[in-house]
Amino acid sequence: MTDRPELPRIEVPADIAEAAGMPEDLDANVVGPYAVPDTARRRGAGMVYVVAALVVAAGIAAGLPTGMWLTVAGFGAIAIYHVAAGTKLEVREHRALDIANQATEFPVGHASAALGFDGFLARPVWNVLVFSADDPPSMRGLVRVAGSDGSIVEQYVEAVPQEPAADVG
Repeated sequence: MTDRPELPRIEVPADIAEAAGMPEDLDANVVGPYAVPDTARRRGAGMVYVVAALVVAAGIAAGLPTGMWLTVAGFGAIAIYHVAAGTKLEVREHRALDIANQATEFPVGHASAALGFDGFLARPVWNVLVFSADDPPSMRGLVRVAGSDGSIVEQYVEAVPQEPAADVG
């Protein structure tokens, strides 16, 4: 057993999953809850490339062709990228939703968060779509929250376009 705290997980209530016809392989009630993996796991892949570079370097010392130094350099470059891109995902979905709710000038009703990645180092960013609490929603917005520290990357808010009344008759 580990003493790690349980991370918040994405769960869909059983009645909603059944009503939506959710496939069993996506239904948390069947396969268990799902949590977005931490992007710091990339560092582990970087360490694998470091070990591979060291193995090839040892092979060169044992008699492999010296042209294999290109392979060592390639493994080293990939390792550096993976370690540099291994940003810890400090902000989880529920906190990103809270941050987006506080960042908007209207009370939020419905909201949805999806994890994306920005830039060359693929930094984690939560893309949070928010709608105002009134019915029907009069405002909507997109708030992008940095997964590493919870800062607002960017924000866009607009009024929901009203559909023109349909002519009857």
